[in-house]
Amino acid sequence: MAIKVAIIGRPNVGKSTLFNRLAGRKIALVHDMPGVTRDRKEADAKLRDLVLKIVDTAGYEFSKTDNLEQRMWKQTERAINEADVCLFLFDAREGLHPYDEHLAGLVRASGKPVILLANKCEGKLQEDSIHEAFKLGLGQPIPFSAEHGLGLEDLYDELKEFDKKEEAPNGDADDDTEESADGEDEKDNRPIQVAIVGRPNVGKSTLVNALLNDERMLTGPEAGVTRDAITSAWEWKGQKFNLVDTAGLRRQSKIESSVEKMSAASSKHAAFMAQVVVLVLDADAVLDKQDLTIARKVLDEGRAMVIAVNKWDIANRKESLDRLNDKLASSLTQAEGIPTVTISALKKEGLDKLMSAVMKVYKRWNFRVPTAPLNKWFQDVLDNNPPPLGKNKRRIKLRYITQAKIRPPAFYIFSSNPEGLPDSYLRYLVNDLKETFDMKGIPVRVTVRKSDNPYATEKKPRKK
Repeated sequence: MAIKVAIIGRPNVGKSTLFNRLAGRKIALVHDMPGVTRDRKEADAKLRDLVLKIVDTAGYEFSKTDNLEQRMWKQTERAINEADVCLFLFDAREGLHPYDEHLAGLVRASGKPVILLANKCEGKLQEDSIHEAFKLGLGQPIPFSAEHGLGLEDLYDELKEFDKKEEAPNGDADDDTEESADGEDEKDNRPIQVAIVGRPNVGKSTLVNALLNDERMLTGPEAGVTRDAITSAWEWKGQKFNLVDTAGLRRQSKIESSVEKMSAASSKHAAFMAQVVVLVLDADAVLDKQDLTIARKVLDEGRAMVIAVNKWDIANRKESLDRLNDKLASSLTQAEGIPTVTISALKKEGLDKLMSAVMKVYKRWNFRVPTAPLNKWFQDVLDNNPPPLGKNKRRIKLRYITQAKIRPPAFYIFSSNPEGLPDSYLRYLVNDLKETFDMKGIPVRVTVRKSDNPYATEKKPRKK
């Protein structure tokens, strides 16, 4: 079993840098500005033979009022309570701050084991700060540098005490063999990656919390609360999912701070790596220019997409639907057939409809057309509407079609004159293909390639 490790400390002491170091890759945003991390971010990690589940948390800032800092602390407090051990970081360059001492008191009260790390100890100038840290009451501080990987051996020795490896029962190997013998495809058991994207303050985090039935994500009236892409494992009707909450995407011209640029890049990467993208819209401002930009980019990347119209409980419903349909028809023609679901994330309404739509487009996105029906369709469409003369005034012969891959479905048509085929005829083929095999609402790619000349490699007879 993995050791669950919560990384805690005040802002800007290097928690996210340590998180990335242990994870072995840069998955948490790191910036010189304090307070970049707000939500809990989890990842699997390994330190030599130790299997870890690491949790990055927001920097501790004391607040009595119900504001963003107080809500951030509640998320950190939950991470501490769920952890097997906490890694308490303080900045050895700056020395102890009052927040360090206040947080240390809270951690001691929780009763959780703590490993104290004096971070940013690249030299000997920090020795005074290391000795001063004994007054935190958290034990012997370990000189450490998350950025340079110094002190990892000492950290390993401390974490080794919490190793929870268990011997597998004798029958486990036989059970695994039995499953393999049943012919189960391991890929079918993988979680479906679903990214929740949209403009700021449309209810993305609230939607994730509603699906999880848990206050997992930090929410609030402030726009732009979420800064990093946060993944949560979840199961719905026996199907596993990885739900990815993302930061709100504004117009590129309005993004000025480097932190927001990093957040936007993280959101786009999460969307482009997902299998299904749920584009969340505000019912009172559906498909504005930024929504259309997001939708086009998602479709261009070949992702399956579902549109979720949120805040439906307080919307002018007829007006919102009319505006949405007009926008889809006029400005996003490639989105024809994309499922549109009305929801209220706050009241948890329409969530089953949303997930049914996600499963529907996911199956379409994975669809492989059987060879015989595909060939019959191709012959029928050529008989009913043969290709026109090409751009170079030559007759075009389309020889055959084959499906090259899925996710999204991609097809190759082989032709004697591919460069001459008009774009309008290619669009006609794509639309008819989607209509015939029920692939509306997903990106379908059709590429025309030059067929091989069967005589190109034929050897010329030798002269006698």
